[in-house]
Amino acid sequence: MKLLENKIAIVTGAARGIGEAIVDKFAEHGAGIAFSYVSDSSAARAEAIVKRWSDKGIKIKAWQSNAGEFAACESFVGDVLKEFGQVDICVNNAGISKDNLLLRMTPEQWESVLQINLNSVFYMTKQVIKPMMKAKSGSIINMSSVIGVMGNAGQASYAASKAGIIGFTKSVAKELGSRNIRCNSIAPGFVETDMTSYLHEGDSAAKYLQDIPLGKFAKGEDIANAALFLASDMGSYITGQTISVCGGLNI
Repeated sequence: MKLLENKIAIVTGAARGIGEAIVDKFAEHGAGIAFSYVSDSSAARAEAIVKRWSDKGIKIKAWQSNAGEFAACESFVGDVLKEFGQVDICVNNAGISKDNLLLRMTPEQWESVLQINLNSVFYMTKQVIKPMMKAKSGSIINMSSVIGVMGNAGQASYAASKAGIIGFTKSVAKELGSRNIRCNSIAPGFVETDMTSYLHEGDSAAKYLQDIPLGKFAKGEDIANAALFLASDMGSYITGQTISVCGGLNI
């Protein structure tokens, strides 16, 4: 059974990692997909994703767009509406990390992480709620992190940005619930992606694994399954919540 037929989803930062896994899961369940990527080096990978699903009859298109710039988000969503005619789901997934101890962290490092991780969620949400309000329906899913719930040494900027997403999510849910627009966040734990390749350096893997009750790192599909639940009618009475997909790390 396909859970997202006749739905159009936007996913930011989706040429790799969690974003790519979400695109794959949504496309598998029949959604039309508009996704973004930011760097030239991701263009070939984005094209491969488009080909993979367009060959299977899914309407899908990629845009090179910086989610950390308001004008770019405005243009991106405008183009999606012209191409697809509607936006039913928005997954704000774009994110970076520039870890450093607070004593050594520069204002530039702090600001760049907040710009991409937190400001982008505001920029994109502000754009997609207009067509969603008109349709009186929508699901917004913001990618937080277990670090935003727990904090972590050396990740003050990342933790602040991801904690901010949780507060933003709750506020949007309260503002737009009466319009049948739901807004939730997902807080992944350690997920095997390019961003977390450091998990396997030296003795790091064993150190992190001993703090995870399930004893393993997440796969991108684990996060995508949670996003599918929140995007579909299975999550139709859930809003303002943060679902931790972390193997029990934050118990």
